[in-house]
Amino acid sequence: MFKLLKTENAARRGEFHTPHGVIQTPVFMNVATAAAIKGAVSAPDLKELKCQVALANTYHLHLRPGDEVVKDLGGLHMFMKWDGPILTDSGGFQVFSLSKLRKIKEEGVYFSSHIDGRQIFMGPEESMRIQSNLGSTIAMAFDECVENPSTPEYVKQSSDLTIRWLKRCKTELERLKAQEGTINKRQMLFGINQGGIYPEIRIENMKAIAELCLDGYAVGGLAVGETTEQMYDIIEHVEPFMPKDKPRYLMGVGTPENIIEGVSRGIDFFDCVMPSRNARHAKLYTSNGTLNLMNAKFERDDTPIEEGCGCPTCQSFSRAYIRHLFKAKEMLAMRLSVMHNLYFYNTLAQEIRNALDEGVFEKYKSNKIKILAQKI
Repeated sequence: MFKLLKTENAARRGEFHTPHGVIQTPVFMNVATAAAIKGAVSAPDLKELKCQVALANTYHLHLRPGDEVVKDLGGLHMFMKWDGPILTDSGGFQVFSLSKLRKIKEEGVYFSSHIDGRQIFMGPEESMRIQSNLGSTIAMAFDECVENPSTPEYVKQSSDLTIRWLKRCKTELERLKAQEGTINKRQMLFGINQGGIYPEIRIENMKAIAELCLDGYAVGGLAVGETTEQMYDIIEHVEPFMPKDKPRYLMGVGTPENIIEGVSRGIDFFDCVMPSRNARHAKLYTSNGTLNLMNAKFERDDTPIEEGCGCPTCQSFSRAYIRHLFKAKEMLAMRLSVMHNLYFYNTLAQEIRNALDEGVFEKYKSNKIKILAQKI
């Protein structure tokens, strides 16, 4: 399913064959939390923005409209009108973010809905059933994401629990795929490496989950309190123990610089809400650095966000106009900005793939990192 086309040091260029199309890697996945990108961007828009993979949120879709509703409507692909690959997270990170509303036990997690306070239980089997109802291309295993820093004793206990939960996820998903009425009988499963900021726990965890022969492997529990240097250090420790013939996914990361650095350390998949969230607050990415459209200097700037950018926003609208929309609190400001930032991130991934194809990734990296750090 995963074909490694080329390598440059630890960086990898590949193709991941899925039931919903081939994913060219490295890839940035566009976060469509509730089956839509925040900022009024639809699935058809994503085609124009070079998106390969949409990422939807298991926890939020379970709460509303309900995964049974989505199943009755033909699954997530039919529901949101997206025919490409979809990855659904397991709900584990939302359990982490609801730390004041949860209780973790061996069977799973008891927590209160952030919407109406009703009591909810989610364990490995429940997470797999929800994701099966959604019919996503890739289902993520249910895990516990711990805060950094946490004590090594707690992290080790949590890591072992995540391994036990992963085995239950695999068993349950295989059972669901064999049932009549299952939307995606070829649904894939990615396991998640945990272990906080402790290399020895991370490596032990990675060795254990690699034995389960899954469709892919993620590094989770990073970008949750540790330094950037600690994050890179963990990736470097874990990478040698990740199967070479399976895709690797760094969850919830991150900045354009993080993505380039992650690729250089052997990562294939990335996702983050950052491009859309920052866009909704007028922070925009360009190949010459970042800019904040709320700055007064852009009031009469009739140039596009980035000269030469092929996104729909830059093809038609000026910095001055989009700044005006933000000042006037018009929704169109967010839509146009989100579209630009997603196009930038997807183009960045395409540039990285091209550099790997041409054998010049290290040169590309050293030049690009310096430019991306600039503010316009």
